[in-house]
Amino acid sequence: MVSIVVAFFILLLIAGSLRQLFASLEVEHRTFSVEIFFALLLLYTIVMVGFGIIYATLSYQGIIIFAHTSGVFPTEWITELARGVYFSGVTLFTVGYGDFMPIGWGRFVAVIEALVGYTLPAAIVAKVWQSSARDS
Repeated sequence: MVSIVVAFFILLLIAGSLRQLFASLEVEHRTFSVEIFFALLLLYTIVMVGFGIIYATLSYQGIIIFAHTSGVFPTEWITELARGVYFSGVTLFTVGYGDFMPIGWGRFVAVIEALVGYTLPAAIVAKVWQSSARDS
């Protein structure tokens, strides 16, 4: 139950970060700028760490999230967090290296994270283009 509450809270933070970025694009900026670049960098970091915490929390609660190709996992929180953030980064920015494979609920969470990772750049470009077209 604790892991579901933590996961829900982290997802709310990620959604709030996405909303804030798109609001700043519409109100403060009409074209892509250094501020938007750093906001996007911060947003990706929030998404990566947020999903990493979700993976670590679920795994630490005993829910099997991913399989590792080299054997048994240790169960310390910091190790779970490091593993979760690594898996999150690989899922967010690539199609995966193959050293961690999502299983069970991990597949569902990884699909959501990959969806965010792949659609975010397109949404940013579309929003900036829309704002630029409106100004013309």
